[in-house]
Amino acid sequence: MYCILVAGMPAAGKSTMAKVLSESLKLPVISKDSIKELLFDSVGFQSRAEKVNLGIASMEIMYYTAGQLMKAGQPFILENNFESSEHGINNLLEKYQYSALTITLTGDYKVIYQRFLERESSPDRHRGHVVNDCYPEKEEHNLEASKTKTISCENFVRGIEQRGFDAFCADGRQIKVDTTDFSKMNMGELFSQIAAWKEEILYD
Repeated sequence: MYCILVAGMPAAGKSTMAKVLSESLKLPVISKDSIKELLFDSVGFQSRAEKVNLGIASMEIMYYTAGQLMKAGQPFILENNFESSEHGINNLLEKYQYSALTITLTGDYKVIYQRFLERESSPDRHRGHVVNDCYPEKEEHNLEASKTKTISCENFVRGIEQRGFDAFCADGRQIKVDTTDFSKMNMGELFSQIAAWKEEILYD
């Protein structure tokens, strides 16, 4: 059996890509950020440390769910900000003898950095990702004071390189997709590559 991992740097379009793949391939998506948002809304946090703990819990729930699908022999899509040091998914792949295709979203760092800034300041961005000290926010709380400080482009790029967002690949199979300009993406070619990979592992 197999799973598809949608990975890559922040603001590269992972959630959108996972949704498109899910609708086309008829596969369920497990998204760490979606789990985290549910925890933000139902549990909340009162400090940066508690927010970090919710992130850790989101990762544990994500891998627990993935393990349950693997135990049942079901294919699925896993969407996460995978890092080069990530061992959780590799342990599951080995335990359940799953094949994995890593689709890594990348592109021009400066362009994606601007997209990152726009996303963080967008009213559509879930507040739990932006606020660091208290969520849900109190009415009298100063929203400006609770916003995450904007990082520089240099630190944004450094974080990508140090954490290996572009380097992560599980099971040795990877397709890199340039999302600098969404209008230039060849989704037909991507689906052809996925189909060829699925056929390859089927007859391996």
